[in-house]
Amino acid sequence: MNLRDTLTLSFQTVVSYRTRSLLIVLAMALGVAAVVVLTALGDGARRYVVGQFSSLGTNLVFVLPGRAETSGGFPGAALGQTPRDLTLEDARFIAHLPQVKRMAPLNVGVAELTSGGRLREVTVLGSTSELLPIRHMRLSQGSFLAHGSERSAQIVLGSTLAHEFFPDGEPVGQRIRLGDSRFLVSGVLAPQGESMGFNSDEIVIIPIDYAQELFNTQSLFRILIEARSRTDIEPAKAAISHVLKQRHDGEEDVTVITQDAILATFDRILRALTLGVAGIAAISLAVAGILVMNVMLVAVAQRTSEIGLLKALGAPAADIRRLFFAEALWLSLAGGAIGYALGNAGAWMIRLAYPQLPAWPPDWASVAGVATALLTGVVASLLPAARAARLDPVLALSGK
Repeated sequence: MNLRDTLTLSFQTVVSYRTRSLLIVLAMALGVAAVVVLTALGDGARRYVVGQFSSLGTNLVFVLPGRAETSGGFPGAALGQTPRDLTLEDARFIAHLPQVKRMAPLNVGVAELTSGGRLREVTVLGSTSELLPIRHMRLSQGSFLAHGSERSAQIVLGSTLAHEFFPDGEPVGQRIRLGDSRFLVSGVLAPQGESMGFNSDEIVIIPIDYAQELFNTQSLFRILIEARSRTDIEPAKAAISHVLKQRHDGEEDVTVITQDAILATFDRILRALTLGVAGIAAISLAVAGILVMNVMLVAVAQRTSEIGLLKALGAPAADIRRLFFAEALWLSLAGGAIGYALGNAGAWMIRLAYPQLPAWPPDWASVAGVATALLTGVVASLLPAARAARLDPVLALSGK
């Protein structure tokens, strides 16, 4: 029996047992689709997080108050101690380091914004004009904290807030109340949407001094630093740690984190998650393989007369084995192809429902899912094929 005859006869056999074949193909297809969809979700989450962090800026270093230990907290907290505050003076010392291109101190809080009978609670960022280039923010109107105006009561509105409070489209130069203070609207941010779950269109930015007064604090929430180049990131981190240790009486009571370190950590975690869910989905392919084996073992018992006739006509045992291999291959190919199509359709529906999530199935997952389906089907056919090949032609023809 040549290859063409084997493929033709095996295909006719698969088609003739429609219900059985459909169940096997469906089991294979669901397994492959699960691998494709789940890896698309995992890899999409990884791309989303990496993209969100990248949108924060480039060559960034973050300084946080308190020493981050492996336990996740400040070591003196159990004794009632609190980490030393980060201050504006600390930020000014950092700004003079040769590895630092820009620096922006940051305070964050919530206050009521009021104007023209409208009132809304908004997120307030207190910083300097350097925040805009560090965070890659753009102004659609006006300016913010031009040189020499650091102490003026200026405010920049997010695009949504500007439209809500000044629907005439001319907010620049208008007065608006934030908390108990009045500010002059000096600029409006260009629409940017959400970043890291933070909607930049619904924030206001005021000078850092006014933010500290508004929130009644002298400490900083964070210090954002942009290194001069990518090669300066690690030297900048070391220099910042050194200068703050000197300023804080030799205590290492701050945490300095680089953007690359955060990205690398999230990337590792989410890659591991993607591989984990792919492994879980692959279990369904193993279950499908067991189904193939069980059904084909039953088929051997049902088709003893057919197998006996082939052997009586001179078909060697190798041809019988190849016939069963070919049947498993047809079923696995159909299941893999349908599963690949279903998986990509599922990923497309996820992207449609959540446009911000780039849930594209990785190529390796699609190839691995289909290849695993083929391998599972062929391996599952080994035992039934061997049993069919061992049948005695006389007994097989008699149906025993």
